[in-house]
Amino acid sequence: MDDSVEPHQAIEPRAKPPRTPVFNLPGVVLATLALLAAIYAVQALILSDSGIDELFFDFGFIPLRYATSLSEQGPQLFWTPLTYSLLHGNLEHILFNGLWLMAFGAPVARRIGWVRYLVFWVLASAASAALHVALNWGDPTVLIGASGVVSALMGAACRFAFPSERRVALPTHLNPRLSIAETFRSRTVVMFMLFWFVGNILIAVGIPLIGDAGQPIAWDAHIGGFIFGFLLFSLFDRPLPEVPDSSDKSDILQS
Repeated sequence: MDDSVEPHQAIEPRAKPPRTPVFNLPGVVLATLALLAAIYAVQALILSDSGIDELFFDFGFIPLRYATSLSEQGPQLFWTPLTYSLLHGNLEHILFNGLWLMAFGAPVARRIGWVRYLVFWVLASAASAALHVALNWGDPTVLIGASGVVSALMGAACRFAFPSERRVALPTHLNPRLSIAETFRSRTVVMFMLFWFVGNILIAVGIPLIGDAGQPIAWDAHIGGFIFGFLLFSLFDRPLPEVPDSSDKSDILQS
């Protein structure tokens, strides 16, 4: 009888699967959220009521500034079409905008890159303010909030984020860009846009979907941003990388 014992084979420990981050967001979107949060934290925790009023006056967008002669205005005339988009009135305001920014800013940023994303933000903010000032000429009220830019990101996403059912599933930011005519032939895009515009019409007639009914909402800035993003997204878009043939789905990375 053979009493020899075979040596045990060494068993290598299994490699741990890569950890998926809780928020799988592009760095520029995370940086944007951090900036908005930092500004609001200073506003809420450090500034007095009079300090907040001064902050909003110096960095919020006021249509009245553009209805008077340039000699009567300060330098705020030039930076407020951007800086108003970085301010928020309360916690609900910044949380609501932040959630929509994560949802629509992420695919747009992945598609166009961080440099174009920043340029898009600046121009979308100005476009939102432009329609607001055109419809509220000489109004002394102060416009603040990122919702105009978020609306522009929604408009941009309508051009690529809702793929045709006939195509193989791809990461959202790799979907082909639809022409303006093609978007109106997509039932998903049309329904999204319909609900979006109906919601803003309700806001315009004084029926907000969320929040305090007594707090005015700049629905016109939302529409100005959406139109900008929807019509002009192609100016910011980049050529798509080549995607493997649909018959070899194993090579397609999922976002």
